[in-house]
Amino acid sequence: MGAMLELKIIPVTPFQQNCSLLYDTETMKGVLIDPGGEVDRLRAKLQEFGVTLTEIWLTHGHLDHAGGADQLREETGVPVIGPHKDDQFWMDEIGDHWARYGHPGMGRAVVPDRYLDEGDQLKLGDITFDVSHTPGHTPGHVVIHNQDMKIAFVGDVLFEGSIGRTDFPKGNHAQLIDSIKTKLFPLGDEMRFVPGHGNMSTFGQERRHNPFVGEGATSGPNTSGPG
Repeated sequence: MGAMLELKIIPVTPFQQNCSLLYDTETMKGVLIDPGGEVDRLRAKLQEFGVTLTEIWLTHGHLDHAGGADQLREETGVPVIGPHKDDQFWMDEIGDHWARYGHPGMGRAVVPDRYLDEGDQLKLGDITFDVSHTPGHTPGHVVIHNQDMKIAFVGDVLFEGSIGRTDFPKGNHAQLIDSIKTKLFPLGDEMRFVPGHGNMSTFGQERRHNPFVGEGATSGPNTSGPG
């Protein structure tokens, strides 16, 4: 994907959440974005690609995005960074939520080493990523993006042909639409994004055709699906 960074998308958990392994091809140091669970599998992928993990980045606190973060931190000693502090109530309940879904032990609660706010930055090697606070799906959701590389990691804010659910506690449909229109679409039509579930797309594609938030959108809030 250029700029000496390589991206591998590793679907994890019964929700097939897109965990992203992003690494520098020269130093072979990298980050995992949203390691929701199946830590053994993620560890095997790090070994397969020869990557040394340096940080864990979280877009939001839901079980399928943050469930594996604490175990990975315990095993590797790397810090967990993000999301915004307003999602801590979700991260406190990860273990209980997995048990309710019938998968006890899939993930556990986590308190990040550092929360993220609007305008913060993250670094992988010499590459800087910007952080946007994008509430709506959850109150503390963030999106991590790099303008030069035209790549964004959007968690469950936006999908190919859909948007994040807002029927969970502290979800807000109007807030989500505002986040997409004022924080994501202005990054440009060519910006590619990795969603929390499903296929990659571009902001231009979704601005033109997404039935929830695109030109001529007619659909109301999303209340179904994994994200």
